[in-house]
Amino acid sequence: MNDKTTELRFWLTLTQVPEIGIAHLKKLLSHFQSPENLCRAKFSELQKLKLNDAQINAIKNPNQQWLETAIKWQENPQHHIIPFTDVRYPALLSQITLPPILLYVQGEYGTLMLPQIAIVGSRHPSYTGLELSTEFAYLLSQAGLIITSGLALGIDTASHQGALKASGKTIAVLGSGLQEIYPKRNLTLAEKIAENGCVISEFPLSIGPERENFPRRNRIISGLSLGTLVVEAAVKSGSLITAHFAAEQNREVFAIPGSIRNPTSSGCLSLIQNGAKCVTRVEDILEEINYEHALLCSKSTDYTQHKLDCAHNPVLACIDDNVTTIDQICVRSKLSAQEVTTILLQLELDGVVKRHLSGYVK
Repeated sequence: MNDKTTELRFWLTLTQVPEIGIAHLKKLLSHFQSPENLCRAKFSELQKLKLNDAQINAIKNPNQQWLETAIKWQENPQHHIIPFTDVRYPALLSQITLPPILLYVQGEYGTLMLPQIAIVGSRHPSYTGLELSTEFAYLLSQAGLIITSGLALGIDTASHQGALKASGKTIAVLGSGLQEIYPKRNLTLAEKIAENGCVISEFPLSIGPERENFPRRNRIISGLSLGTLVVEAAVKSGSLITAHFAAEQNREVFAIPGSIRNPTSSGCLSLIQNGAKCVTRVEDILEEINYEHALLCSKSTDYTQHKLDCAHNPVLACIDDNVTTIDQICVRSKLSAQEVTTILLQLELDGVVKRHLSGYVK
């Protein structure tokens, strides 16, 4: 067993720990420096760090069949398991309040790094709603954006299909494990998406589509994306939950207006009343996305120089002009992976370093 497989085994063990939040886990990893040290820590030491008996037992006695299934699954070159400290973990998603501890990915994981727009809506849309979803996904794909949605019937399905029709990339975020594709009738679509983007989930491979999984799934859809477009949705719907997550994550919220007589337009009209951008053409979205991009790129030289002179310098000094891996930076800087990852995220947001598939460059 190689070092990466061993490390992955410890990460998978930590995902079995009941009721442990990302904030608590980050503190534990900061204390122990690595998942392995955390999993090998003494019972008494874990108790001192506010872990209860059930949590400690999950760390000490993980479900081995679950671990072996996941380890074997990721041996496929198109299968990836990405912890939140991994260089492949999408930067935008890492910024949300409760990012997933790890992601199961089938397909091109590099797609997760690219600029995305989420398109969501009703499972029972009108014909007009289906047409609009397909059309907007097609045109946004042609404009260079990745289309992210939830693989559900209706608007989600039409959005994925619109991106594929444009020969674009699309990402499906599941509310089940990747070995339990839901809905079943979209299994063929999921396979096409994995060939032209990726299918992802935070849930273990064999987890079915349990009702409580979908609101959790929705925060990932919005968290990956620069903005979320709601095509048709009722006031009380999962699509509006996604839009609310997007607003909380300081991402753009877009909505297509519809007739006040159409129940599936009520959610969109409500969003517009509460500040979402009213969208009648693709340019309405592209103008906002470009505006956001311009803001991100408008860092002043003085501000950047200030960052270079401060606490980030030990990490910057360890990054070459060629791609440098996180492991290399850790060895050179003598900092933990958690510390290095945190600093790299800020440097990336400041425009000082750029992320590549295997590491970072200045």
